[in-house]
Amino acid sequence: MSVDTGRLPAAVTVSEEALEVLRGNTGQLTTEVGQHLEQQLPWYKQLSTEERASLRLIAQRGIVGLANWLQDPAARSLPLVNELLGPAPTDLMRTISLQRALQLIRTIVEAVEARLPGLMPEADRSLMLEAVLRYSREVAFAIADVYARAAESRGAWDSRLEALLVDAVLRGEPGEQIASRAAAVGWQSSTGVVVIVGAAPEQVDAVYLSHLRRQCIRFAADAVVGVQGDRLILLLGGVTTLQNGLQRILPHFGEGPVVYAETEGPLAQASRCAQSAFVGYSAAPAWSRAPQPTAAQELLPERALAGDPHAKEALTSGIYTPLEEAGHGLLETVDCYVNAGHSLEATARELYVHTNTVRYRLKRITEVTGWDPMEPRDAYVLQTALALGRL
Repeated sequence: MSVDTGRLPAAVTVSEEALEVLRGNTGQLTTEVGQHLEQQLPWYKQLSTEERASLRLIAQRGIVGLANWLQDPAARSLPLVNELLGPAPTDLMRTISLQRALQLIRTIVEAVEARLPGLMPEADRSLMLEAVLRYSREVAFAIADVYARAAESRGAWDSRLEALLVDAVLRGEPGEQIASRAAAVGWQSSTGVVVIVGAAPEQVDAVYLSHLRRQCIRFAADAVVGVQGDRLILLLGGVTTLQNGLQRILPHFGEGPVVYAETEGPLAQASRCAQSAFVGYSAAPAWSRAPQPTAAQELLPERALAGDPHAKEALTSGIYTPLEEAGHGLLETVDCYVNAGHSLEATARELYVHTNTVRYRLKRITEVTGWDPMEPRDAYVLQTALALGRL
Protein backbone atom coordinates (compact mmCIF):
# COMPACT_ATOMS: atom_id res chain seq x y z
CA MET A 1 0.00 0.00 0.00
CA SER A 2 1.40 3.42 -0.91
CA VAL A 3 0.74 6.54 1.11
CA ASP A 4 1.28 10.13 -0.06
CA THR A 5 3.98 11.27 2.36
CA GLY A 6 3.28 14.89 1.60
CA ARG A 7 -0.21 14.53 3.14
CA LEU A 8 0.75 12.63 6.29
CA PRO A 9 -0.20 14.32 9.54
CA ALA A 10 2.52 15.93 11.65
CA ALA A 11 2.27 13.03 14.13
CA VAL A 12 0.76 9.57 13.79
CA THR A 13 -1.18 8.48 16.88
CA VAL A 14 -2.68 5.04 17.33
CA SER A 15 -4.73 3.62 20.21
CA GLU A 16 -3.28 1.89 23.25
CA GLU A 17 -4.96 -1.30 22.10
CA ALA A 18 -3.07 -1.15 18.80
CA LEU A 19 0.21 -0.66 20.66
CA GLU A 20 -0.52 -3.69 22.84
CA VAL A 21 -1.31 -5.78 19.79
CA LEU A 22 1.95 -4.66 18.16
CA ARG A 23 3.98 -5.52 21.25
CA GLY A 24 2.25 -8.85 21.69
CA ASN A 25 2.95 -9.95 18.12
CA THR A 26 6.61 -8.90 17.92
CA GLY A 27 7.85 -12.51 17.90
CA GLN A 28 5.40 -13.62 15.22
CA LEU A 29 6.18 -10.62 13.03
CA THR A 30 9.91 -11.24 13.41
CA THR A 31 9.51 -14.84 12.28
CA GLU A 32 7.47 -13.84 9.25
CA VAL A 33 9.97 -11.11 8.40
CA GLY A 34 12.78 -13.69 8.47
CA GLN A 35 10.88 -15.96 6.10
CA HIS A 36 10.14 -13.04 3.78
CA LEU A 37 13.83 -12.05 3.73
CA GLU A 38 14.85 -15.56 2.65
CA GLN A 39 12.27 -15.51 -0.15
CA GLN A 40 12.96 -12.01 -1.49
CA LEU A 41 16.71 -11.42 -1.00
CA PRO A 42 19.04 -13.93 -2.73
CA TRP A 43 22.10 -12.63 -0.91
CA TYR A 44 20.43 -13.18 2.47
CA LYS A 45 20.67 -16.98 2.05
CA GLN A 46 24.40 -16.71 1.43
CA LEU A 47 25.06 -15.16 4.83
CA SER A 48 26.31 -17.26 7.70
CA THR A 49 23.92 -18.48 10.39
CA GLU A 50 25.34 -15.94 12.82
CA GLU A 51 24.91 -13.09 10.34
CA ARG A 52 21.31 -14.05 9.57
CA ALA A 53 20.57 -14.26 13.29
CA SER A 54 22.04 -10.77 13.71
CA LEU A 55 19.78 -9.39 10.98
CA ARG A 56 16.71 -11.08 12.47
CA LEU A 57 17.59 -9.48 15.80
CA ILE A 58 17.78 -6.15 14.03
CA ALA A 59 14.31 -6.72 12.58
CA GLN A 60 13.01 -7.54 16.06
CA ARG A 61 14.57 -4.39 17.50
CA GLY A 62 13.00 -2.41 14.69
CA ILE A 63 9.51 -3.72 15.46
CA VAL A 64 9.93 -3.00 19.16
CA GLY A 65 11.32 0.40 18.24
CA LEU A 66 8.18 1.11 16.19
CA ALA A 67 6.04 0.62 19.27
CA ASN A 68 8.30 2.89 21.34
CA TRP A 69 8.35 5.45 18.55
CA LEU A 70 4.54 5.53 18.44
CA GLN A 71 4.28 5.75 22.21
CA ASP A 72 6.73 8.67 22.54
CA PRO A 73 6.18 11.39 19.91
CA ALA A 74 9.19 13.32 21.24
CA ALA A 75 11.46 10.46 20.11
CA ARG A 76 10.75 11.07 16.43
CA SER A 77 14.17 12.26 15.32
CA LEU A 78 17.10 10.55 13.68
CA PRO A 79 19.38 10.30 16.75
CA LEU A 80 16.60 8.89 18.94
CA VAL A 81 15.51 6.41 16.29
CA ASN A 82 19.13 5.34 16.17
CA GLU A 83 19.10 4.82 19.93
CA LEU A 84 15.86 2.82 19.77
CA LEU A 85 17.54 0.39 17.38
CA GLY A 86 20.44 -0.01 19.80
CA PRO A 87 23.61 -1.34 18.10
CA ALA A 88 21.69 -2.33 14.97
CA PRO A 89 23.49 0.10 12.60
CA THR A 90 26.86 -1.16 13.84
CA ASP A 91 25.79 -4.76 13.30
CA LEU A 92 24.57 -3.86 9.84
CA MET A 93 27.87 -2.25 8.82
CA ARG A 94 29.77 -5.33 9.93
CA THR A 95 27.53 -7.62 7.91
CA ILE A 96 26.27 -5.87 4.77
CA SER A 97 26.77 -2.83 2.59
CA LEU A 98 24.60 0.29 2.71
CA GLN A 99 22.78 -0.75 -0.49
CA ARG A 100 21.87 -4.11 1.03
CA ALA A 101 20.94 -2.46 4.32
CA LEU A 102 18.37 -0.32 2.52
CA GLN A 103 17.12 -3.39 0.64
CA LEU A 104 16.75 -5.09 3.99
CA ILE A 105 14.68 -2.23 5.41
CA ARG A 106 12.43 -2.15 2.35
CA THR A 107 11.85 -5.91 2.53
CA ILE A 108 11.09 -5.78 6.26
CA VAL A 109 8.59 -2.99 5.65
CA GLU A 110 6.92 -5.06 2.93
CA ALA A 111 6.54 -8.00 5.32
CA VAL A 112 5.22 -5.84 8.14
CA GLU A 113 2.76 -4.03 5.83
CA ALA A 114 1.44 -7.36 4.57
CA ARG A 115 0.85 -8.83 8.04
CA LEU A 116 0.35 -6.00 10.54
CA PRO A 117 -2.98 -4.49 9.33
CA GLY A 118 -4.77 -7.79 9.82
CA LEU A 119 -3.75 -7.80 13.48
CA MET A 120 -4.83 -4.25 14.20
CA PRO A 121 -8.27 -2.95 15.26
CA GLU A 122 -10.05 -1.67 12.17
CA ALA A 123 -9.88 1.98 13.32
CA ASP A 124 -6.06 1.83 13.59
CA ARG A 125 -5.17 -0.01 10.38
CA SER A 126 -4.61 2.97 8.08
CA LEU A 127 -2.87 4.92 10.85
CA MET A 128 -0.56 1.99 11.54
CA LEU A 129 0.39 1.77 7.87
CA GLU A 130 1.22 5.47 7.89
CA ALA A 131 3.24 4.93 11.06
CA VAL A 132 5.20 2.07 9.47
CA LEU A 133 5.93 4.21 6.43
CA ARG A 134 7.12 7.17 8.48
CA TYR A 135 9.11 5.04 10.90
CA SER A 136 10.85 3.07 8.15
CA ARG A 137 11.81 6.30 6.42
CA GLU A 138 13.31 7.64 9.66
CA VAL A 139 15.22 4.41 10.25
CA ALA A 140 16.55 4.45 6.68
CA PHE A 141 17.80 8.01 7.15
CA ALA A 142 19.38 7.08 10.49
CA ILE A 143 21.21 4.06 9.07
CA ALA A 144 22.36 6.00 6.00
CA ASP A 145 23.69 8.68 8.33
CA VAL A 146 25.62 6.08 10.34
CA TYR A 147 27.11 4.57 7.17
CA ALA A 148 28.12 8.05 5.97
CA ARG A 149 29.80 8.87 9.27
CA ALA A 150 31.61 5.55 9.24
CA ALA A 151 32.84 6.22 5.70
CA GLU A 152 34.13 9.64 6.76
CA SER A 153 35.89 8.10 9.75
CA ARG A 154 37.48 5.43 7.57
CA GLY A 155 38.61 8.08 5.11
CA ALA A 156 40.15 10.17 7.88
CA TRP A 157 41.83 7.11 9.37
CA ASP A 158 43.19 6.05 5.97
CA SER A 159 44.60 9.56 5.49
CA ARG A 160 46.36 9.34 8.85
CA LEU A 161 47.82 5.94 7.95
CA GLU A 162 49.07 7.32 4.63
CA ALA A 163 50.60 10.34 6.38
CA LEU A 164 52.43 8.02 8.77
CA LEU A 165 53.75 5.96 5.85
CA VAL A 166 54.99 9.07 4.04
CA ASP A 167 56.69 10.28 7.20
CA ALA A 168 58.33 6.89 7.77
CA VAL A 169 59.73 6.83 4.23
CA LEU A 170 61.04 10.39 4.47
CA ARG A 171 62.65 9.78 7.85
CA GLY A 172 64.32 6.61 6.64
CA GLU A 173 62.83 4.38 9.31
CA PRO A 174 63.79 0.68 9.33
CA GLY A 175 62.52 -1.29 6.36
CA GLU A 176 60.38 -3.56 8.55
CA GLN A 177 58.44 -0.58 9.91
CA ILE A 178 57.93 0.91 6.46
CA ALA A 179 56.76 -2.46 5.12
CA SER A 180 54.31 -2.76 8.02
CA ARG A 181 52.87 0.70 7.44
CA ALA A 182 52.66 0.01 3.69
CA ALA A 183 50.67 -3.16 4.35
CA ALA A 184 48.28 -1.16 6.56
CA VAL A 185 47.35 1.12 3.65
CA GLY A 186 47.08 -1.77 1.18
CA TRP A 187 50.31 -1.19 -0.77
CA GLN A 188 50.69 -4.00 -3.34
CA SER A 189 53.69 -3.13 -5.54
CA SER A 190 56.82 -5.14 -4.77
CA THR A 191 59.27 -3.01 -6.75
CA GLY A 192 59.41 0.36 -8.45
CA VAL A 193 58.56 3.53 -6.53
CA VAL A 194 58.12 7.13 -7.65
CA VAL A 195 58.14 9.95 -5.09
CA ILE A 196 56.68 13.32 -6.11
CA VAL A 197 56.95 16.49 -4.03
CA GLY A 198 55.30 19.83 -4.73
CA ALA A 199 53.41 22.68 -3.13
CA ALA A 200 50.06 21.80 -1.59
CA PRO A 201 47.08 23.83 -2.81
CA GLU A 202 45.35 26.24 -0.46
CA GLN A 203 42.47 23.87 0.29
CA VAL A 204 43.23 20.23 0.89
CA ASP A 205 40.19 18.25 2.02
CA ALA A 206 38.98 14.66 1.76
CA VAL A 207 37.33 15.29 -1.61
CA TYR A 208 40.52 16.75 -3.07
CA LEU A 209 42.65 13.85 -1.78
CA SER A 210 40.18 11.29 -3.10
CA HIS A 211 40.13 12.89 -6.55
CA LEU A 212 43.95 13.05 -6.64
CA ARG A 213 44.21 9.36 -5.73
CA ARG A 214 41.82 8.45 -8.54
CA GLN A 215 43.96 10.38 -11.01
CA CYS A 216 47.09 8.59 -9.78
CA ILE A 217 45.52 5.15 -9.96
CA ARG A 218 45.02 5.65 -13.70
CA PHE A 219 48.76 5.26 -14.27
CA ALA A 220 49.98 3.64 -11.03
CA ALA A 221 49.00 0.48 -9.18
CA ASP A 222 49.45 2.12 -5.75
CA ALA A 223 49.05 5.74 -4.68
CA VAL A 224 49.65 7.22 -1.22
CA VAL A 225 49.05 10.92 -0.60
CA GLY A 226 50.56 12.87 2.28
CA VAL A 227 50.52 16.54 3.23
CA GLN A 228 53.32 17.93 5.38
CA GLY A 229 52.85 21.60 6.06
CA ASP A 230 52.72 23.34 2.71
CA ARG A 231 54.09 20.34 0.80
CA LEU A 232 52.14 17.66 -1.03
CA ILE A 233 53.93 14.31 -1.28
CA LEU A 234 52.92 11.33 -3.43
CA LEU A 235 54.25 7.80 -3.20
CA LEU A 236 53.41 5.83 -6.35
CA GLY A 237 54.04 2.17 -7.07
CA GLY A 238 53.68 0.15 -10.26
CA VAL A 239 53.82 3.22 -12.50
CA THR A 240 53.22 2.52 -16.17
CA THR A 241 53.49 5.83 -18.07
CA LEU A 242 55.27 8.24 -15.73
CA GLN A 243 55.55 11.33 -17.94
CA ASN A 244 51.93 11.20 -19.07
CA GLY A 245 50.87 10.58 -15.51
CA LEU A 246 52.87 13.52 -14.20
CA GLN A 247 51.20 15.84 -16.67
CA ARG A 248 47.82 14.50 -15.58
CA ILE A 249 48.34 15.27 -11.88
CA LEU A 250 50.43 18.44 -12.25
CA PRO A 251 47.37 20.76 -12.01
CA HIS A 252 46.57 19.31 -8.57
CA PHE A 253 49.68 20.89 -7.06
CA GLY A 254 49.97 24.45 -5.88
CA GLU A 255 52.24 27.07 -7.42
CA GLY A 256 55.95 26.33 -7.53
CA PRO A 257 58.22 23.49 -8.60
CA VAL A 258 57.22 19.83 -8.66
CA VAL A 259 60.08 17.38 -8.23
CA TYR A 260 60.05 13.62 -8.61
CA ALA A 261 62.52 10.79 -8.01
CA GLU A 262 62.44 7.12 -9.00
CA THR A 263 63.86 3.91 -7.59
CA GLU A 264 63.60 0.34 -8.83
CA GLY A 265 63.63 -1.10 -5.32
CA PRO A 266 60.67 -1.76 -2.98
CA LEU A 267 58.97 0.91 -0.92
CA ALA A 268 60.84 -0.21 2.21
CA GLN A 269 64.07 0.92 0.50
CA ALA A 270 62.73 4.14 -1.00
CA SER A 271 63.91 6.53 1.74
CA ARG A 272 66.87 7.81 -0.25
CA CYS A 273 64.65 8.35 -3.27
CA ALA A 274 62.12 10.26 -1.15
CA GLN A 275 64.80 12.41 0.46
CA SER A 276 66.21 13.27 -2.97
CA ALA A 277 62.81 14.49 -4.14
CA PHE A 278 62.23 16.35 -0.88
CA VAL A 279 65.58 18.19 -0.98
CA GLY A 280 65.20 18.70 -4.72
CA TYR A 281 61.94 20.54 -4.12
CA SER A 282 63.69 22.92 -1.72
CA ALA A 283 66.63 23.44 -4.09
CA ALA A 284 64.64 23.74 -7.33
CA PRO A 285 64.22 27.57 -7.17
CA ALA A 286 68.00 27.85 -7.69
CA TRP A 287 67.47 26.64 -11.28
CA SER A 288 65.33 29.36 -12.78
CA ARG A 289 64.78 27.47 -16.04
CA ALA A 290 63.98 24.11 -14.51
CA PRO A 291 61.32 22.15 -16.42
CA GLN A 292 57.99 21.37 -14.81
CA PRO A 293 58.02 18.78 -13.36
CA THR A 294 61.72 18.26 -12.64
CA ALA A 295 63.55 15.02 -11.94
CA ALA A 296 65.60 15.13 -8.74
CA GLN A 297 68.47 13.68 -10.76
CA GLU A 298 68.49 16.84 -12.87
CA LEU A 299 68.92 18.97 -9.74
CA LEU A 300 72.19 17.46 -8.51
CA PRO A 301 74.15 20.76 -8.45
CA GLU A 302 71.39 22.64 -6.65
CA ARG A 303 70.91 19.81 -4.17
CA ALA A 304 74.65 19.69 -3.51
CA LEU A 305 74.67 23.44 -2.83
CA ALA A 306 71.78 22.89 -0.44
CA GLY A 307 73.92 20.40 1.47
CA ASP A 308 72.38 17.14 0.23
CA PRO A 309 75.01 14.42 0.90
CA HIS A 310 73.35 12.06 -1.58
CA ALA A 311 73.72 14.62 -4.37
CA LYS A 312 77.37 15.22 -3.49
CA GLU A 313 78.01 11.49 -3.53
CA ALA A 314 76.21 11.09 -6.87
CA LEU A 315 78.23 13.88 -8.48
CA THR A 316 81.52 12.56 -7.14
CA SER A 317 81.00 8.85 -7.70
CA GLY A 318 79.01 9.25 -10.90
CA ILE A 319 81.10 11.90 -12.66
CA TYR A 320 84.44 12.83 -11.07
CA THR A 321 85.61 9.32 -10.16
CA PRO A 322 84.71 7.71 -13.54
CA LEU A 323 86.47 10.53 -15.42
CA GLU A 324 89.52 10.19 -13.22
CA GLU A 325 89.61 6.43 -13.70
CA ALA A 326 89.05 6.73 -17.46
CA GLY A 327 92.25 8.78 -17.85
CA HIS A 328 93.28 10.09 -21.29
CA GLY A 329 93.01 13.65 -20.06
CA LEU A 330 89.21 13.63 -19.75
CA LEU A 331 89.21 15.56 -16.48
CA GLU A 332 91.57 18.19 -17.82
CA THR A 333 89.62 18.43 -21.05
CA VAL A 334 86.25 19.11 -19.46
CA ASP A 335 87.84 21.60 -17.05
CA CYS A 336 89.58 23.49 -19.83
CA TYR A 337 86.54 23.38 -22.08
CA VAL A 338 84.25 24.90 -19.46
CA ASN A 339 86.77 27.56 -18.45
CA ALA A 340 87.53 28.39 -22.07
CA GLY A 341 83.96 29.44 -22.69
CA HIS A 342 82.98 26.22 -24.49
CA SER A 343 85.44 26.93 -27.30
CA LEU A 344 86.97 23.95 -29.03
CA GLU A 345 89.84 25.97 -30.45
CA ALA A 346 90.72 27.61 -27.14
CA THR A 347 90.59 24.24 -25.37
CA ALA A 348 92.81 22.66 -28.03
CA ARG A 349 95.38 25.45 -27.71
CA GLU A 350 95.50 25.17 -23.94
CA LEU A 351 95.90 21.39 -24.05
CA TYR A 352 98.25 21.47 -27.07
CA VAL A 353 96.07 19.01 -29.00
CA HIS A 354 94.05 19.08 -32.20
CA THR A 355 90.41 20.23 -32.11
CA ASN A 356 89.32 16.80 -33.28
CA THR A 357 91.00 15.34 -30.22
CA VAL A 358 88.96 17.73 -28.07
CA ARG A 359 85.79 16.63 -29.86
CA TYR A 360 86.67 12.99 -29.31
CA ARG A 361 87.36 13.56 -25.62
CA LEU A 362 84.11 15.49 -25.15
CA LYS A 363 82.25 12.60 -26.75
CA ARG A 364 83.99 10.18 -24.40
CA ILE A 365 83.07 12.35 -21.43
CA THR A 366 79.41 12.09 -22.46
CA GLU A 367 79.72 8.32 -22.82
CA VAL A 368 81.40 7.91 -19.44
CA THR A 369 79.17 10.24 -17.39
CA GLY A 370 75.93 10.61 -19.33
CA TRP A 371 76.33 14.41 -19.29
CA ASP A 372 77.22 16.34 -22.45
CA PRO A 373 79.73 19.15 -21.79
CA MET A 374 78.59 20.87 -25.00
CA GLU A 375 75.18 21.49 -23.41
CA PRO A 376 75.27 24.49 -21.03
CA ARG A 377 73.23 22.82 -18.31
CA ASP A 378 75.22 19.58 -18.49
CA ALA A 379 78.45 21.55 -18.43
CA TYR A 380 77.32 23.19 -15.17
CA VAL A 381 76.65 19.75 -13.68
CA LEU A 382 80.10 18.56 -14.75
CA GLN A 383 81.78 21.67 -13.39
CA THR A 384 80.07 21.20 -10.03
CA ALA A 385 81.15 17.55 -9.94
CA LEU A 386 84.75 18.52 -10.62
CA ALA A 387 84.71 21.05 -7.80
CA LEU A 388 83.29 18.49 -5.37
CA GLY A 389 85.77 15.87 -6.52
CA ARG A 390 88.70 18.19 -5.84
CA LEU A 391 87.34 18.91 -2.37
